[in-house]
Amino acid sequence: MKKIRAQKITRMVAKLCQQANYELGDDVLTALKETRQKEVSPLARYALEKIMQNTAVAMQQDLPLCQDCGTAVIFLEVGQDVHITDGDINQAIVEGVSRGYRRGFLRKSMVNKPFSSRINTGDNTPPVIHTKIVPGSQLRIAVIPKGGGAENMSRLAMLKPGDGNQGVVDAVLKTIDEAGGNPCPPLIIGLGIGGTTEKAMLLAKEALLRKLGESNHDPEVARLEKDILRRVNDLGIGALGLGGSITALAVHAEVYPTHIASLPVAINLQCHSARHREAVL
Repeated sequence: MKKIRAQKITRMVAKLCQQANYELGDDVLTALKETRQKEVSPLARYALEKIMQNTAVAMQQDLPLCQDCGTAVIFLEVGQDVHITDGDINQAIVEGVSRGYRRGFLRKSMVNKPFSSRINTGDNTPPVIHTKIVPGSQLRIAVIPKGGGAENMSRLAMLKPGDGNQGVVDAVLKTIDEAGGNPCPPLIIGLGIGGTTEKAMLLAKEALLRKLGESNHDPEVARLEKDILRRVNDLGIGALGLGGSITALAVHAEVYPTHIASLPVAINLQCHSARHREAVL
């Protein structure tokens, strides 16, 4: 059995929160560069150039990529042979988020009493934690700072089973068309298809962790991803909603079996600042 001290988890979470907010992954940077080269609209190309400049400054000076440093969404894969010592794993993560956001000068956006007084918690806690028990003796931590603009444009559609493939496509196109420039395109579109309402939404967010542009292993799902991406880019919304040929960088879909009477489709949007960092302890 592998033992991991809670304090080590706290330090790692704090580090990941800062890295995720300061630096885009190589896959996202490559996609943005390629998009700038392919984009046919001069105005959209100009917007993409400014996005790239902003990215470079943030990485060089350890500054947030965006003023919205997001809700800290944490995905944990806990090996069944891992034992956490000297503290509670959830509290260790809360402390890590608090430390990372305070010391990293990251904007604190979490509020208590969300439908009334909306009092800022002061350190961007609590995070949203999703935990999965897996075989092995490792602890994998993934941190996604999820900005409010893109999250607000995300949707859940409860389709009829007969709606099928076309229903899924139509639900995504309707969501993106209504969102316009609000989620700060070019986007990464996370899709969760099947399961129940909460399972579909979780699948959609998990899909955002996939390496950008990496297709689903199921050929049928991969074809759906490709078809939706083409249709989304035909909408002409473009970078930051300024018009153009590229509205989304990728569509990542995850599928799960569902009830005979259901077809849940969750659409979780991620802005061009697709921030996430992972570590294994």
